[in-house]
Amino acid sequence: MKVAILGSGATGSAFAAYMKLGGIDDIWLIDLNKAHMDAVRDNGLVFKDQNGERVVTGFHTAYTADEVGLCDILIVLVKSTHTKSAMQGAMCCIGENTVVISLQNGLGNDLALSEFVPMGRIGCGCGRIGTELPSPGHCVARPSQGISNMFLGPVERTDLSAEACKYIVDAFAKGGLTPEYHDDIRPYIWKKAASNSGFNTVCAVLGLTMKQVYEDPNGFGLVKAILKEASDVAAAMGVAPNLYDGLVADVPTTVKSYGDYYPSLAQDMLIYKRPTEVDTLSGAISKYGKLANVPTPTCDVLSEVVRAVQSNYALRYKDKD
Repeated sequence: MKVAILGSGATGSAFAAYMKLGGIDDIWLIDLNKAHMDAVRDNGLVFKDQNGERVVTGFHTAYTADEVGLCDILIVLVKSTHTKSAMQGAMCCIGENTVVISLQNGLGNDLALSEFVPMGRIGCGCGRIGTELPSPGHCVARPSQGISNMFLGPVERTDLSAEACKYIVDAFAKGGLTPEYHDDIRPYIWKKAASNSGFNTVCAVLGLTMKQVYEDPNGFGLVKAILKEASDVAAAMGVAPNLYDGLVADVPTTVKSYGDYYPSLAQDMLIYKRPTEVDTLSGAISKYGKLANVPTPTCDVLSEVVRAVQSNYALRYKDKD
């Protein structure tokens, strides 16, 4: 199958490496970062994870989707704030049998994609994996160890969407991840979104790494409050009866895998000063909480703090000379 990754930054490059190592030959990386695309095209991807560093070669690269042509599977990994514009530019890759798979952070990505393809040709997935792009052509991945670290499945099961998701799961498994396929992917998307919302939002607001937040009683108290609110909302929506216990039980393993790592929303807010994905993380939990009549006070307040900060990057005290 021909697979293209729309948004081949740190996470997209890491997943591409695992798929290539897992035996998928025809992989296209699409990204506006020309320096990174050129480095991968000319020298391969220098890829480092818990198994060491190696150079993964054989990728096709493109700056825009119109260079790629029709694909069997299009994996979407742009920031959720860019989904609509990215998909508008990628329709040339999508035929009547193309399956589009979102591996993006947060909630509601399937609904965003359904504006462009039917639900029966959409898959969603999530992973317990931290990634970095330290320089063009170099990617670092930190997948959680000792537990499943990727979850993938169709939004509305059809033979086409199930086959595509299973194809990617098989490649991830052969490439070095510990993935799971599920016909009902919703509980896993919610569980990952809850975990992401907790650490992403709290790390961003406090300016701390995951390890530092976990070791601080007040910081970790905020994380647990977000996890509880997400679990309550998911239960009210019929997604899963109790995500909270499993979420809290997974935290030590997750933090051990990531360590002194700033998650993506924290990087966006603290380092790059760019729009964040708060509205698909803690902000989405707040939104669905209102629809389900479930209070989400921690998500409400911390989401507003993130929005206020990202609206005033240039005015913040530490940014003044």
